[in-house]
Amino acid sequence: MAYLVASVAGVLFFVMSVTLLGIWPKRVLEAQTATMSPENALGMSASERRGRVVYSREGCAYCHTQQIRYLRADVSRFGAPTLAWEGRLDYPHLWGTRRIGPDLSRTAGTRSEGWHFTHLFSPRAVVSWSVMPAYSSLFDGSASRPFQEARDLVAYLESLGRAREIAGPEGEAHARKACDCPDDETAQLAFGEPLNAHPARARRDGDVPTDLVQTFRAAGAGANDVSALGWDLYADHCASCHGAEGAGDGPGAATLRPRPASFVDHEYSDARLADALWNGVAGSAMPAWRDHAPADLAAVATVVKGFNAPRPAPALPESLLETGARVYVANCRQCHGEQGDGAGSAAAELTMAPTNFREQRPSLDRSLRALRDGVDGTPMAPWNSRLDTAEMLAVAHYVRSFFQAEQAGGR
Repeated sequence: MAYLVASVAGVLFFVMSVTLLGIWPKRVLEAQTATMSPENALGMSASERRGRVVYSREGCAYCHTQQIRYLRADVSRFGAPTLAWEGRLDYPHLWGTRRIGPDLSRTAGTRSEGWHFTHLFSPRAVVSWSVMPAYSSLFDGSASRPFQEARDLVAYLESLGRAREIAGPEGEAHARKACDCPDDETAQLAFGEPLNAHPARARRDGDVPTDLVQTFRAAGAGANDVSALGWDLYADHCASCHGAEGAGDGPGAATLRPRPASFVDHEYSDARLADALWNGVAGSAMPAWRDHAPADLAAVATVVKGFNAPRPAPALPESLLETGARVYVANCRQCHGEQGDGAGSAAAELTMAPTNFREQRPSLDRSLRALRDGVDGTPMAPWNSRLDTAEMLAVAHYVRSFFQAEQAGGR
């Protein structure tokens, strides 16, 4: 009788466990998916489906999760918690259980395609402290020559979080109504928070905290020598792309488009550096660094400004500046704006914001190279077929005159 009772109890416990931990949650999630999903939720393309197979085969889920949990720590780091309908196409699911690498639920639009390829081919070329293994077998010897599997994998990564983002406010309102949980504080976390709070996601028109520029100016005005903190942060986060000497020639630079900026060739205002570090540079591989303290960002900015040694501008003939102004009005103001502030009539339509010459002054050589060769990976095209050498020289001098020296952090 004891054996019989133990056997029956064991079977009942097994059935209860399967029911409570498997069947019942599955039905709850299916019901949530059916009621909270947008009517026409975006599906996966053929390339994205193939990329999901590569993601699973290469074991990416061993180190990366795809589930933002209903925890304040998750929400503050990644954004709104994952809703059941977002994983409706996952079979088997790839939620993952460890975060050796960051959660990828909202990775769509966070990094550029070139950054993904470079990171897959040689992770430490763009993230110096990365422990991710290289997936060079997905490439033909270089990050700039991905095989189709690499393209599919990146397409899949770019699909993560996109369906909910595209669903927009209407989709969120539909999900909130279907949830019918106004008094459930935990459930409301999925709707009352930003959808994507990734601190590295570049924003083209993001606001910069009002005190950040003041922190930058105070750090620049009071520093006779660049702090060890600034150099350490630069080495850890910036040198892999911008190079140890700030020349834009780091190990990850060769395969990024556009190439990382050469700090040697540019003079920046504090406002420009604050914007680039806080918001990133949309359309490029430059991420935002909003997860760093203002004092840390100011220390890095001091290092960046130190790479450039501005030379006194020579007195220019009035005729040269007049020619430069004429060429600029005829060819440049549509993008760079009447006053060189990057707010031209065509700027909003471009994939990457035009340079704001009031906050960023390129060297004369850099300006001439940009006019002659264009800037690969940006809307800036070569102008050597429309402008002669004298006109390019004149407009190169002219755009440098927009720079506001009083914004240059004490220079």
